[in-house]
Amino acid sequence: MKRLQFILENEQATVDFGKRLAELVINIPIKSMVVFLNGDLGAGKTTLTRGFVQGMGHNGNVKSPTYTLVEPYELEPYRVFHFDLYRLADPEELEYMGIRDYFQPFCFSFIEWPEKGTGILPAEDLIIDLEYVEQQRRITLVAKSVNGEQIINKLV
Repeated sequence: MKRLQFILENEQATVDFGKRLAELVINIPIKSMVVFLNGDLGAGKTTLTRGFVQGMGHNGNVKSPTYTLVEPYELEPYRVFHFDLYRLADPEELEYMGIRDYFQPFCFSFIEWPEKGTGILPAEDLIIDLEYVEQQRRITLVAKSVNGEQIINKLV
């Protein structure tokens, strides 16, 4: 299990890091990936996802899916799904929304509060922990699959 840690200076550095991840998955190439995002409210989970979505070619807004549970982005040939499970009362609710349909080839899923979907969500390829350290963010990546390891190897 490979692990890598960075300090990001500010919000823009977090967006840029997300863009760098997008560039890597396109260039490696990785056909699909599940990323679990961990961190307190305001730690930068949506900010990092915004950078990834923009790095995949999206030009519009990237908003938090706190109330919708998922925001889809169709970016031919890829699809990016940004999940926020914070408000999920029971993991079983994911079955009702057809969660398994989201995890297909050419799909990248970024999942905030993944512990709320325990037992229903597929295995993660990469875990990204974000936390504030004074005015900066510490980001820790943990590879949980070959795809995750490929990303960490390219970031080193």
